[in-house]
Amino acid sequence: MAKVLVVTSGKGGVGKTTSTAALGAALAQNGSNVVVIDFDVGLRNLDLVMGAERRVVYDLINVVQGDAKLAQALIRDKRLENLSLLPASQTRDKDALTEDGVARVIEELREKFDWIICDSPAGIERGATLAMRHADMAVVVTNPEVSSVRDSDRIIGLLDSKTARAESGERMPKHLLLTRYDQGRAERGEMLKVDDVLEILSIPLLGIIPESEEVLRASNVGSPVTINSPTSAPARAYAEAARRLAGEDIAVTVPSEKKGFFGKLFGRRAAA
Repeated sequence: MAKVLVVTSGKGGVGKTTSTAALGAALAQNGSNVVVIDFDVGLRNLDLVMGAERRVVYDLINVVQGDAKLAQALIRDKRLENLSLLPASQTRDKDALTEDGVARVIEELREKFDWIICDSPAGIERGATLAMRHADMAVVVTNPEVSSVRDSDRIIGLLDSKTARAESGERMPKHLLLTRYDQGRAERGEMLKVDDVLEILSIPLLGIIPESEEVLRASNVGSPVTINSPTSAPARAYAEAARRLAGEDIAVTVPSEKKGFFGKLFGRRAAA
């Protein structure tokens, strides 16, 4: 059965789009049929991170408004045939998205894919609420800093109140993805420690993505880090996170850039 996953946060610049691409690619590498959707209407960055910006002809708005069929707008990844992208519009306003139109697109995608990953814009505006509206589960992306964690806490409140699952009385499974983490700086008190973030947000830990130039390097060449640099520390962390999303019960680690070495085991499990 298809699963709709929203990747969200309250604060911009925490790594939602790179995480969407990396998790989508990792799930596809494990054999799932995956589509990633860019809900950031007007800014549109997921196509750049996926290396597909020159192949965009139709977008999410065109499909929602009936100007193009879904098959016309979907872009199949050149490296993984079971990974597709539904891009956002760069010239339209987010108000062009309608709740009925998004619902129709999501239902059509459920028939074609195992995973539908929605890259939400930052904040609590229309694009963000529509991205999370039909989700079955959520990944809340945050940096280990107070303002980012505080904004993520607000998003958790929206997930528990503004989604279709919440309105029907069902629980929305939520997972924490901690990005740009530096264990040394956390130990020196320069950023929040993992346990501090977990205590504030009180949702299961999906993964810890270490601070690394490999993430930026991969984005600059238009490739998810899990494809561009599969043995790097962030790629291994995303690959582990994808396995947890798929139901594997494995301990969360802080991968080191040194191959074969892993940091402190955190004994945390992603919720089923």
